[in-house]
Amino acid sequence: MTLDTLITGARVRTFDAAAPWAEAVGVADGRIAYVGSADAAPAARRTVQAEGRLVTPGVIDSHNHLLLGFDEDAVSLEGAHTLDEVRRRIADFAARRPELPWICAENAVYAVVQGRRPNAADLAGLDPAGRPMFVTTYDQHSVWLNDTALRVLGIGGGGEIAWGRPERDAATGEPTGWVTDFYTSAMTEAGLAELQRDIPMYSPERRYRKLQSSMRMATALGITTVVEPQVPLAELPLFERALAEGVLSSRVIAALFHPVGADGTFRARLRETIDRAAAEADAEGLLRLGPIKLYADDVIEPHTALMLEDYANRPGRRGRPSYAGNGGRELVDIVTELDRLGLQTHTHATGDGGIRLALDAIEQAQRVNGTSDRRHGVVHVECLHPDDLPRFAELGVTAAMQPRHCSPDLVAGTWMENVGEARWDRAWRFRSLLDSGATVAFSSDWQVGEMDPLVGVFSAATRAALDGANAWTAAERVGIDRSLEAYTVHGARAWHLEGSRGRLAVGMDADLVVWSGDLHAHEHDPAGLLGEHAEVTMVGGRVVHSLGAVAEAVGSVAAADPAAGRELSDAHAHGH
Repeated sequence: MTLDTLITGARVRTFDAAAPWAEAVGVADGRIAYVGSADAAPAARRTVQAEGRLVTPGVIDSHNHLLLGFDEDAVSLEGAHTLDEVRRRIADFAARRPELPWICAENAVYAVVQGRRPNAADLAGLDPAGRPMFVTTYDQHSVWLNDTALRVLGIGGGGEIAWGRPERDAATGEPTGWVTDFYTSAMTEAGLAELQRDIPMYSPERRYRKLQSSMRMATALGITTVVEPQVPLAELPLFERALAEGVLSSRVIAALFHPVGADGTFRARLRETIDRAAAEADAEGLLRLGPIKLYADDVIEPHTALMLEDYANRPGRRGRPSYAGNGGRELVDIVTELDRLGLQTHTHATGDGGIRLALDAIEQAQRVNGTSDRRHGVVHVECLHPDDLPRFAELGVTAAMQPRHCSPDLVAGTWMENVGEARWDRAWRFRSLLDSGATVAFSSDWQVGEMDPLVGVFSAATRAALDGANAWTAAERVGIDRSLEAYTVHGARAWHLEGSRGRLAVGMDADLVVWSGDLHAHEHDPAGLLGEHAEVTMVGGRVVHSLGAVAEAVGSVAAADPAAGRELSDAHAHGH
């Protein structure tokens, strides 16, 4: 046997129980053909000398919004933690871009104004032309509008919108400029149609550009499988176009969005769409439709996630379920029907009440339908009641979690104050869930968090900000090797892919990463992880990214595609 590619001299972390470590890994015909010692490796047409580096299975990012990548025609508010800084960035952008009909901005934090929600008056006077302004929060669950936007959209006159709930002043009834429930409403057919009609940032062409840039970034960061967790049926053509045009350099699993209010006819459409896609699947397995995205609740920061007890700073308020029918138990009926149709679910739940509701729905579906290995998932799992922790392993439910979300620079203030210190020990319980035997699939939630999986590994290891400060809830820290396992083995298991991905063993798909160094060397000083990067990303035996000292051996993809190099640079700027 002659290999297509041999990577040798490295520390190869296979995550295969029979041989957890090796010195070399060989690829032939798109699959792993050799794992073992360097001396016994077969001849190869191409050899990569990877001394001092770690080789792992490719990263499976189980929750990555490819359609929410950076928009060059919008203001980035990442890192803007004061109203003065937000106003400065928006005013500068407005002055530079007089041709734009709307001023759009992304990644605002909830705590930019202390003690209250931001409002329309906070955006006044930033644009001499008086253009409407549309600002999304970093988690995409709320929107901030100025007075012009309220008027243009008809909200100021008492009107409503299909893509969110405008908050109104309790005394006057006038809109404040703050809109909640955005992302749960924006991807409905009516919500998306309104956004595409009114807000330039949501045009199909701009959304496609985001998909392109996000995909380049994922490949450059060592991510070989991406789960895009919320694709409306109306936007499936964007992914079909990306496949046809060769944009999908990593594999994509697209979760189809089930909006609130959808009925049995819509669920039948979901089943038909998935079946048709499976029948017409591409030979390389680059695009697959699979899980169904649902919402049990909203998010904790604006007090809209469902809690079992009152918010610490809002007596009498516990949030609400996303599906209000059947006494708040409508989600149980929907999950049961989807499970009966043979569909896997991927349900957003952040509050402890929302998580319990999602688990109740899955338990009911299994009992009624007699199913046992659908591998339904609960996404985020931010505040987990102790009574519900063992249910993940007992029910075979995946916890799709984002290590970066627990970082104090993101949750100090609003999240921590809303939940209250008495419940902080329920926050992002990575280690406890893993110890219980649950499948914990790590992911980025890009663009809510940095896409770089090494940022996730660092966050899981430290529970600190990216500068290492203000670490908290140390009992839930997870070491480097266990985090890598959550990004690979657990990611594969979450999507029924353990027979082809997530491990480096003969016969598996040749999806792998050569890292710039040995990541395990940073076990006692995780800050060093933020200086590492993916040097080679391989998908199905094909080198789709190369950078650094080993690039010459495999052919420098970054050099051949300037955009790929630019996206990697952007990714590290965002992540580090």
